[in-house]
Amino acid sequence: MCIIGNPPYSGESSNKGEWIMNLMEDYKQEPGGKEKLKEKNPKWINDDYVKFLRYGQHFIEKNGSGILAFINPHGFLDNPTFRGMRWNLLKTYDKIYTIDLHGNSKKKEIAPDGSADINVFDIMQGVSINIFVKTGNKKENELGKVFHCDLFGKREMKYDFLSENSLKTVKYKELPNVAPNYFFVSKDFEEQKGYDKGFNLNDLFIINGVGMTTAHDEFVIKDKRNELLKFYQEFQNSERNEENLHSKFNVKKKEGWNILQGYDNIKKETDLNKFIKPLLYRPFDNRYIFYEDKLVWRTVRKVMQHFIEGENVGLIIGRQGQVVGSMPWNLSFVTNSITDFNLYYRGGGVLFPLYSYIETNKQQRIEHSNEKRTPNLNPEIVKQLTKKLDLIFTNEKEKTKATFAPIDILDYIYAVLYSPTYREKYKEFLKIDFPRVSYPKDLNTFWQLVKLGGEIRQIHLLESPTVEKYITQYPIDGDNVVTKPKYQEGKVYINDTQYFNSVPEVAWNFYIGGYQPAQKWLKDRKERKLEFDDILHYQKIIVALTETDRLMKEVDKIEIE
Repeated sequence: MCIIGNPPYSGESSNKGEWIMNLMEDYKQEPGGKEKLKEKNPKWINDDYVKFLRYGQHFIEKNGSGILAFINPHGFLDNPTFRGMRWNLLKTYDKIYTIDLHGNSKKKEIAPDGSADINVFDIMQGVSINIFVKTGNKKENELGKVFHCDLFGKREMKYDFLSENSLKTVKYKELPNVAPNYFFVSKDFEEQKGYDKGFNLNDLFIINGVGMTTAHDEFVIKDKRNELLKFYQEFQNSERNEENLHSKFNVKKKEGWNILQGYDNIKKETDLNKFIKPLLYRPFDNRYIFYEDKLVWRTVRKVMQHFIEGENVGLIIGRQGQVVGSMPWNLSFVTNSITDFNLYYRGGGVLFPLYSYIETNKQQRIEHSNEKRTPNLNPEIVKQLTKKLDLIFTNEKEKTKATFAPIDILDYIYAVLYSPTYREKYKEFLKIDFPRVSYPKDLNTFWQLVKLGGEIRQIHLLESPTVEKYITQYPIDGDNVVTKPKYQEGKVYINDTQYFNSVPEVAWNFYIGGYQPAQKWLKDRKERKLEFDDILHYQKIIVALTETDRLMKEVDKIEIE
């Protein structure tokens, strides 16, 4: 039996028949098939191409032997969400041959030598050729063998390679079956034992989730609070007519989002201010959002409420790593407000609040009756830290000796995540899952990293006095309108005549979350006039990025296990 094809690719698959969805449950198990996959959002497993892989696998299993050969998106080869699927495929097939053709423009993939890497199709998703062989001779509990080949470069070169080679002539590399992810790509796992001794951030923070998503950013997000309030006063006083509202406020219809539902919810509200909340839109780009459950497409209130009910701070961590080409991992930032799903270049940054708040509109639980907020931390991991450091853990920061608090844990983690050595040493693991952070080497190392992490955190929140010690100037008068920002000899030009002077090149090029904030912030304000506060804010960003680079070098002087 041979099953050959190029199945459809569709993340939002409409093929949801009972028969195939029941079969897909096999891919939604942890490796071993004994427990449900521990993923909050395993929706990518429902992509049409994955269903066709499962469809073909079903008939080959039924037949007892066969070959399945597909060209399909390459995401399943190493995405951690597909670990159960990979294990299931290994259980079925004797041999699996994959040629990763790369060309993923979403990831901005480049060849190892820095040259262009082009897709074999006119699509953004990278693809792979996959040949699955079942002979019927493999023992039932034995896992199959995986053979892998990477193919980078221009489209014509890839075409030529595929035309000139056969299954036997391709120089495949046999890969080990390494639990728990069973990757179908080559990984450098020399450092895995040491890395695995650390704690996973997804395990440490009990409550976590992606940022909120709007149906239309420009409809619910503005730079200034008063601008947003005025906008919604006008919206509230408009005629209740769906077509009119869409036209008047320049918003398109979107599946799963209805403008009239939000309109009805606020029509009789006397205080619209209560919906206006601070928002971290992009790194260093603070705005305001009209945070209403129907006007915002996905509020993710279960996470965001902990930044609304009271003061809080949280880490925003990207799960999969090399954001652009061969760029080192940089998916770590901090917030004290609601965050946007697309905070990072490819979106999907997960927010980890430091504290959880009891909702004031719900009955308080007895055990928390005297506490407004409690640490959002796994007690078992905190217990391990307490034992390692020989300190007493307190829910809030105290001056008492021999104690440490949640903010110290966050600052320790933040310092580690901003260590260039850590990012390089564990780059293979940072590409595929949430970071693991090693337990502190000793008490002295812990406090050194807490101090540096705290400095980076305060600088990124623009709370540190340091960011107001400007190192740049804005010397030329003009209309302050941003046209085409460019960097030239220490000057950041916002238009033909006006510029910020003495801008360090390291700040201009610095990456956070796949973005270069010094560039991104200005580009997002193209054709707009910078107000006085905007000019000061940009100068703070430059200080913050310059200081981050300096502090990262200080972190690297400390040995992290």
